[in-house]
Amino acid sequence: MPTRADLRNVAIIAHVDHGKTTLVDAMLWQSGAFRANQDVNTRVMDSMDLEREKGITILAKNTAVDHVLADGHTVTINIIDTPGHADFGGEVERGLEMVDGVLLLVDASEGPLPQTRFVLRKALAKNLPIIVVINKVDRADARIAEVVDEVYALFLDLLEDDEAHHLDFPIIYCAAKAGRSSLNQPEDGGMPDEPNLESLFTLIMDTIPAPSYTEGAPLQAHVTNLDASPYLGRLALCRIVEGTIKRGQTVAWCRHDGTITNVRLSELLITKALERVPADEAGPGDIVAIAGIPEITIGETLADPNDPRPLPLIHVDEPSISMTIGINTSPLAGKVGKLLTARLVKNRLDTELVGNVSIRVLNTERPDTWEVQGRGELQLAVLVEMMRREGFELTVGKPQVLIREIDGKVHEPVERLTVDIPEEHVGTITQLMGTRRARMEQMVNHGTGWVRVEYVIPARGLIGFRTEFLTETRGTGIMHHVFEGYEPWSGEIKTRQSGSLVADRTGVVTGYALFNLQERGTLFVAPGDEVYEGMIVGENPRPDDMDVNPTKEKKLTNVRSSTGDELERLIPPRLMSLEQSLEFCREEECLEVTPKNVRIRKLTLDANERAKQRNRAKKA
Repeated sequence: MPTRADLRNVAIIAHVDHGKTTLVDAMLWQSGAFRANQDVNTRVMDSMDLEREKGITILAKNTAVDHVLADGHTVTINIIDTPGHADFGGEVERGLEMVDGVLLLVDASEGPLPQTRFVLRKALAKNLPIIVVINKVDRADARIAEVVDEVYALFLDLLEDDEAHHLDFPIIYCAAKAGRSSLNQPEDGGMPDEPNLESLFTLIMDTIPAPSYTEGAPLQAHVTNLDASPYLGRLALCRIVEGTIKRGQTVAWCRHDGTITNVRLSELLITKALERVPADEAGPGDIVAIAGIPEITIGETLADPNDPRPLPLIHVDEPSISMTIGINTSPLAGKVGKLLTARLVKNRLDTELVGNVSIRVLNTERPDTWEVQGRGELQLAVLVEMMRREGFELTVGKPQVLIREIDGKVHEPVERLTVDIPEEHVGTITQLMGTRRARMEQMVNHGTGWVRVEYVIPARGLIGFRTEFLTETRGTGIMHHVFEGYEPWSGEIKTRQSGSLVADRTGVVTGYALFNLQERGTLFVAPGDEVYEGMIVGENPRPDDMDVNPTKEKKLTNVRSSTGDELERLIPPRLMSLEQSLEFCREEECLEVTPKNVRIRKLTLDANERAKQRNRAKKA
């Protein structure tokens, strides 16, 4: 089969924060993509505001570097930078559809973690050649030889007997921040012995196969991602599998429902570094962006009109978590946001469905509320945060797990959880895990004062766990989890032991009222904040809810008092992010999300109505 010797397509996969985007930065700089004096952000591939704030990759993106070989020939390397969080696994699966091999990055200190297993499993399922990159070898706590052994153990765990050839993978050692690599193992904490990434580029050329194609075959291009341009409208990112594609060409558009329509391409773009530049023609193996088809979606095929041959659709994992998103129904609705109606919310959710293959939107019994299903809390929280920044006001329900019936029994999703904790907290965390129905699978003491414990835990048990985990480990613990599968229902899990302090009237919070309330629990509001009946203003250490009046004012009299003008010393309120507020919610609570505020409230605002519901539940 003929191949394109001037092209390589490679994806970089790894656990979150192991250095994927930093490595892409170094490859772009060393290939001459930027001028020497050009002002370029670090982690230049993380272009969304939310990605830069959180320090994570959310959307898979592609770039192209031109590498000059020793014989003077130039090779284009298309690099796909993928997210490390399992919540964004749909992006990883799409990225792997576009490439012929992968770089698996592993931190030289942390070693393989749950998402390393998750992304490696996806790459092995597609039978892609793998280069293992041991990154951050210059860390003071690096343990390179042990991590290499752990990587071999992970491959052995994931491979079947007939896939043993995958064990013969090349290993390269990198310090991505310094832009250095080496095929020789450096000392723990030492720098690779080469001053640049030349050995990595050479290894990619030798290990990742060039795209192959069939001579004279009709056009086949797979749509693997979508983007938008203010000038060209919707752009479809395609990997050309066979044939060539030209600007202005008429192609057959093979849709999801099996229909085939002839359409004309208005523009053809290819990637050079971080820019998309117009091209007249592209061949097999190229990753291109095409414009001119406003309704095209992911997984569809562009083919030859005379001989249309659709490619298989892209399949992604099923969702495991759901939550409701609807219009803001609180008394303070409409004061901050601009996008308030059910029609606008539904249109925005439908728009998200177009570019995000791993979420689903279902109708509920209410016309102004929808059930959104996704891979995890973080993925759904990112969607709500993006909508909030666009000017929407929303009511968001507590995340729930999606249960299935298998062989007549109820099954629930379970996650593989890895925690790294100091030795002195092992007992506390073990007790915490017991209450959440977790099963310990492995426990390793590295002899450095830190212990790594691996659990299999129901996904329900992880909702609201992160805050409690960080509190119990004094902020030192590190936790990562990844979807494992479905297991029989493990029984009731009580996630939050504390109750809520609920405002019993509408008004403005006063310092005088908070001074008397702060002994009752932790407060979430400050003087001057607006509250309404049914809004949660604090956490009650006891399991019951308590109705309180945070708007009480000090009555003034004509009588002088020696203690009348005492300074009221208030404890600062606990400020919670969107994710923390979602974790705090209980079953009968929800979030009011506006562009400026995130408020926790009861589903039923009226106190008398809530009391009736409690009595009915007790009798039932």
